[in-house]
Amino acid sequence: MILLVDAGNTRIKWRVISPGEPLRAVDEGALAHEAIGELAAICRRHTGLGRVFGCNVAGIGVANAIAAACGPLAVDWLHPGASCGGVRNLYEQPGQLGADRWAALIGARQTHAHACLVVTAGTATTVDLLSATGDFLGGLILPGVDLMQQSLARGTAQLPLADGHFALQPRRTIDAIRSGCLQAQAGAVERMFRQIADAPGATCLLGGGAAASFADLLDIPLRRIDNLVLLGLGAIAGAAAITRH
Repeated sequence: MILLVDAGNTRIKWRVISPGEPLRAVDEGALAHEAIGELAAICRRHTGLGRVFGCNVAGIGVANAIAAACGPLAVDWLHPGASCGGVRNLYEQPGQLGADRWAALIGARQTHAHACLVVTAGTATTVDLLSATGDFLGGLILPGVDLMQQSLARGTAQLPLADGHFALQPRRTIDAIRSGCLQAQAGAVERMFRQIADAPGATCLLGGGAAASFADLLDIPLRRIDNLVLLGLGAIAGAAAITRH
């Protein structure tokens, strides 16, 4: 068995898989950064674990904490390359693509056989174009909904950090802030989708902790799907295990 780890800026998502055809998820969950040590209990609970495979965008401190919690198990981190899992990386420097975005694209390719826009809404929002032939065409990174609101509160004297509500025509400052941040997310997604809108079967694959906040604003073909990163990691790890055997 393999422990998959998606170390994000806010949470650590994990899944235990049993390699084979098809891959089988045995157990999964999520941990706050301060609870990384709980991975040790997860490793003890699944005695058949042979390795840990993941992606990390949270920095070296988090990577070291995960390695310490997993004890004697080898921890391998995904490094983006030119191609993998049916996806071709057209970044000018493929190795500079974020590992989480790379894994999510590979997960999307396992899920949807046509052109798609892969959107992960978390601390940051990533909006990535994937062609029907598996070419990663490029994408956006923008502050997530909460980060947008926090930046307004930090950078202005009179705009508060408060819980507003979405409105098409906001008439309170806190609603104007919330609505502006949500419209910015939806607008970026819809503008990117225009590039593949005419492709047969094109859809937006939307996931992440903030996805629900603006999903209903999107006027494009949409499929809600979470944990594309773990799905991509599983596809890579499972293929490698099959190859070794």
